[in-house]
Amino acid sequence: MAYVLAIMPDMKTRHRTNLFCLALVSLVPLMNAPAASKNNRPANTQLATLGGGCFWCLDAVFRTVPGVKTVTCGYSGGQTDNPTYEQVCTKTTGHAEVVQIEFDPAQVSYEKLLELFWKIHDPTTRNRQGADVGPQYRSVIFHHNEAQRLAAEKSKQQAQKRFAAPIVTEIAPLTKFWPAEDYHQDYFRKNPTAGYCRLVIQPKLDKLKAR
Repeated sequence: MAYVLAIMPDMKTRHRTNLFCLALVSLVPLMNAPAASKNNRPANTQLATLGGGCFWCLDAVFRTVPGVKTVTCGYSGGQTDNPTYEQVCTKTTGHAEVVQIEFDPAQVSYEKLLELFWKIHDPTTRNRQGADVGPQYRSVIFHHNEAQRLAAEKSKQQAQKRFAAPIVTEIAPLTKFWPAEDYHQDYFRKNPTAGYCRLVIQPKLDKLKAR
């Protein structure tokens, strides 16, 4: 874009015109840029949000499932916005440690994910999984729609046949999911020699493989 500044009557007008030109130039990249997507998730995938104790365990297990595209550790079910791990550990935020699973239903169904969910934790212990104790470790299914709610209720009834004690798993609508800090993501792969990984997560994975 060319401008002939020789016709400008004074320096004040020239200054205003230069500012106008700079503003136009700065807008060019914005005008040419594609519109930002509100949802970067592919249209053919769905989400499942599950909590069953420490999210490191669920993260490691669900990453091995064919058809699962991504797994994100996070927090849900509480009243605190943008919670930190330290805040959740105080047991005052109301949040549970959960994983949000992006999956392709053409490869693995929501029902199949729930079947695995019942196998990898004890849904009969309230606010506890092994040595992990507190409301943040509660068993919970946060459904994303009515179809998932119905599937979760049905799956829970079927799973109850395998447990002598009553299942205490909460089934509730997802209101907000807050991703956990980066160091929690894919923790098992990043820290295979850590004590929790060797003594808790690895035996769980080995048990599932044996089945």
